[in-house]
Amino acid sequence: MPLVGSPRHGPPLKLAGRAQRRPPPRTIAPKCDIYFPPPRLTRRAVSAASLLLTALPFPASSPQLPVASASETEAEAGGGEGGAPALELERYIDQDQGFTLLKPASWPKAGATALFQQEGKGSNNIGVVVNPVRLSSLTDFGTPQFVADRLLQAEKKKESTKSAEVISTRERSGRDGLTVYEIEYSLDSTRGGMKRIFSAAFVASRKLYLLNVAYSDTEEKPLDKQTRLVLEEVLHSFDSV
Repeated sequence: MPLVGSPRHGPPLKLAGRAQRRPPPRTIAPKCDIYFPPPRLTRRAVSAASLLLTALPFPASSPQLPVASASETEAEAGGGEGGAPALELERYIDQDQGFTLLKPASWPKAGATALFQQEGKGSNNIGVVVNPVRLSSLTDFGTPQFVADRLLQAEKKKESTKSAEVISTRERSGRDGLTVYEIEYSLDSTRGGMKRIFSAAFVASRKLYLLNVAYSDTEEKPLDKQTRLVLEEVLHSFDSV
């Protein structure tokens, strides 16, 4: 018989009526991808170029380009008949994004892929946005008039829009036979008054390129012929590189 108090050899005894406690399972945090939303390029309302992105069935987000604020509608841009000298244009080339255009030399770059604003009157601006698409050409989607109708439908859905009317549509050939659509329309909005919009679009390398030129065109100070010719030159210069 073993002596009382002597150590016991062998496996530990199980206590009756008491379940063994198991250590809690280790939790592993699920692996997740962190999404950083794209920065807001401006604090102004969405432009016509962004509206065209929403009007067309393309899987792309819409960067925001500026439109006129109420105070800016009272200012007049330099350049025009009987006023300051006409806008002098210079060539702008974006090799990384793959496009080129003419832009006023006095308009500094303000953001976006390419956003140029008249100093002191940001509602007069030229903006370009580039987004990936699944189309190889705009003709896969429709005619210039069809695209213009979709664009105007998107404009008229905005609460700030009082009226919008297509003035003209055009199709031209760009570099290496690239199809380019051009759309001109007038827009009256509570967020900037009357203005003239010139838009151009093309698809190259599975990317949609959108040019938007906005300029004040009020009854008191309508868009003059000289300035219009300069803006049309900007519109026609938009192309791939």
